Amino acid sequence: MRHVRLFATGVIVLAGVLSLPLLAHAAAASPNFDVNAATRAWLDTLQGPARAKSDAYFTGGYWIALWGTLVGVLVDWLALGFRLSAAFRNLGQRLSKRRFIVTAVTAACYIAWGIVIALPWTIYASFVREKQYGLMNLGFAGWLGEQAISWALALVFGTLAITIIYVVIRRFPRNWWIAGTGVIAAFMAFGMLVGPVYIAPLFNHYTELPQGPVRDRIVAMAKANHVPAQHIYVFDASKQSKRISANVSGIGPTIRISLNDNLLNRSTPQEIAAVMGHELGHYVLGHVWRNMIFLTLIFGGVLFLTARIAPAMISRWGDRWNVRDVADPASLPVLGICAGVLFYLATPLTNTLIRIDESEADAFGLNAAREPDGFASVAMKLSEYRKIEPSALEEMLFYDHPSGATRVRMAMQWKKDHVKNAQMVVPPPMPQDFGDRAGGD
Repeated sequence: MRHVRLFATGVIVLAGVLSLPLLAHAAAASPNFDVNAATRAWLDTLQGPARAKSDAYFTGGYWIALWGTLVGVLVDWLALGFRLSAAFRNLGQRLSKRRFIVTAVTAACYIAWGIVIALPWTIYASFVREKQYGLMNLGFAGWLGEQAISWALALVFGTLAITIIYVVIRRFPRNWWIAGTGVIAAFMAFGMLVGPVYIAPLFNHYTELPQGPVRDRIVAMAKANHVPAQHIYVFDASKQSKRISANVSGIGPTIRISLNDNLLNRSTPQEIAAVMGHELGHYVLGHVWRNMIFLTLIFGGVLFLTARIAPAMISRWGDRWNVRDVADPASLPVLGICAGVLFYLATPLTNTLIRIDESEADAFGLNAAREPDGFASVAMKLSEYRKIEPSALEEMLFYDHPSGATRVRMAMQWKKDHVKNAQMVVPPPMPQDFGDRAGGD
């Protein structure tokens, strides 16, 4: 019930925050402020090679997502075609007669196989391409070290999750997808609880944000919106990239406010306030819990369809693969193919759900920070690596955040509606090579 109370509190607080400017709308509005002209002035600061490069990077990401899915399917298909998943299962059976140990051995081998075989693709998509676009500060050794940590975590927690799901499959052969969805939801909740304290520090160093005007303003906004602000951390994301980012993470005792050093060093106080107001909005509006519910439902739908497609695949090709049935841990690649394709097809839905949350947090942040030009400026920095003016269909299908154009327009509309005698600023042009000053989420 705690998440229900948090969500209700968030709605009440949001209503209170929104009511202040709405009540003063007639007195504060600037009817002569031209939203279209002000929006265009901001958007036109990204021009020439920088704009072409950001467009190319982002639209190339559409193909990266598709090819990544196909690579995953290929890796799983090879594991089946060469009967490797059956070999992994047979290895487990030689080591133990306990079914959960057999499953754990199979899962660990399967995960390790996928990491090794997909390594060339991972190097290209996550390192080479990021370097080409100036979005990676790590050298190859540093990147590989961080990847090794990610792989180790995947090996440990992935093996555990898969083992539990196969226990569920054996105990509930007809409706295993229901309990399997519950298992995944439990792992997501566990990750949200321990992630900020135990996982994030494996990749970055966190220190308390020093006392000063920046911290004072964040604390003031947090207190005004009933967000716990005992801990405000800054972390060294600059070692990995130039992207700016912040978050309110954790649940219960692990809730904390964090911002990275790129945001601190690359942004003005107004921009920092705009970003932090947005992040506080995620907490107040209960987006963590709502996203968990939505993602759980999506996982449930994927597992429901997988529970129907996988048996048909095994019935047709199981003898060739030496896979007996869905309860056989050697069926892991079959489940992987089904889930991978279905999750890819669900991308527009997940993008839309996340984009709605981000848009709500944008509106909240504008009311909390009251920095429309700071918000517009940050939106332009984020557009250094994200196509700034997509079509409506493109934004719906491929964007998990509102586009830069959408965000700048929202900020300028807010400025017209809530700032008395609002004046259009003349923003400075952005660097022509965005790779030298790349933005982040």
